[in-house]
Amino acid sequence: MNTIYIEAFSGLSGNMFLSAFSELLGDYDQLIDLPKKLHLPDGKIEIQEANKNGISCKYVEVLDLNEDQASEDHSHGHSHSHDHSHTHDHSHDHGHSHSHGHSHDGHSHDHGEHRHLGDIQKIIDHAHISENAKKIAHDIFLMIGKAESKIHDMPLETIHFHEISGVDSIIDIVGNAVLIDKLNISKTYCTPICTGFGIVKTQHGMLPVPAPATAELLQGMPIYPGNEEGEKITPTGAAILRYLNPDFSNVAYTPTKTAYGPGKKDFHNANVVRISLVKSEVEKEKEQCLQLEASIDDMSPEYLGSDFQDGLLASGALDFSITQQLMKKGRFAFLLSVILPVDKLKAVSNYIFDSTSTIGVRYFNIDRIELPRVQKKIQTQFGDVLVKETTTPTEHIKIKPEFDDIQRLAKASDRSPFQVFSQININPKKS
Repeated sequence: MNTIYIEAFSGLSGNMFLSAFSELLGDYDQLIDLPKKLHLPDGKIEIQEANKNGISCKYVEVLDLNEDQASEDHSHGHSHSHDHSHTHDHSHDHGHSHSHGHSHDGHSHDHGEHRHLGDIQKIIDHAHISENAKKIAHDIFLMIGKAESKIHDMPLETIHFHEISGVDSIIDIVGNAVLIDKLNISKTYCTPICTGFGIVKTQHGMLPVPAPATAELLQGMPIYPGNEEGEKITPTGAAILRYLNPDFSNVAYTPTKTAYGPGKKDFHNANVVRISLVKSEVEKEKEQCLQLEASIDDMSPEYLGSDFQDGLLASGALDFSITQQLMKKGRFAFLLSVILPVDKLKAVSNYIFDSTSTIGVRYFNIDRIELPRVQKKIQTQFGDVLVKETTTPTEHIKIKPEFDDIQRLAKASDRSPFQVFSQININPKKS
């Protein structure tokens, strides 16, 4: 399992991710055969040398051979091989097809074939890639599709994917899914994201930067415009980042390998994303924990119910348990055991003293081994459910639905929580 740190000081795009991930793996060649594995012979991947403000790196360019031929036939004179300026009026005649923003800014993305989400899903399902890479690709496409569907106010199933249905866009996104799978990423940290600013010309008219679909995908993430006009983050870049579920905490970290993913355009600042593999200790700098205990033998257990427990967690407890014990003189009691961060000792102990009859607590240092975990929403026949997904050291994945969501759906469907839980475990829908 790997932890990565993304520095998005010049935005993000699919091509920038492709380049940086390939460098982290030390393998660009695995992408060359991807068009063939996707049964898309009209696609091609080229690896080019790049230099961004003195940073020497490699650029992964994804080409749509049909589009290139059409460009030549119509004498558009804007082939993929030339650099584009970063001025505010670069052409986006492809209907904000920002799927690989920096690599394709300035040329028409008027694909001859526009696919529905179902068409793209079939291409992924028939690809010769790992099952996990397929799942990642499905998730990223679905994120973009939902954003586009919301912006255009159209059902997801009926919307034509002008923006992400081209050969190059499909290869771009699936390529990133393959690399994410190979990197085996369990945790992602990220800096605030530079979006650029200004207005961009699209098939739908003049739109603000970031484009509406991109802005939708960036909801809940820290962003800033930077000091240069232009589009610096694309829907594909935003969707890949959202899939990685980044933590924007300002933490210390120890890089073990660093890669640069260049964008096509040249800005005044270096147009690259920097991604580092970091030591797993970064995840919480191995948070020191205590276990606090109190034996309570002179208080009714009803005062240790849900209200007490909610307050205990609010005071800073990470977890707790209450067990029955037998004390001296044959007295029955309850043993309250609480796990808490070191810096919450005073707050938690004060809460216990104020809320129970105990007159003393004991505590000691403990070590914990925690599995990497992410929270995701999955779609079920009852509605969306938040699940916790953990991965064991031997790569087994465990998924547990959150009880609050199960309880909510049970009430809405007039079923018991156990009935809902049993049915979504038996027949979950693809997220």
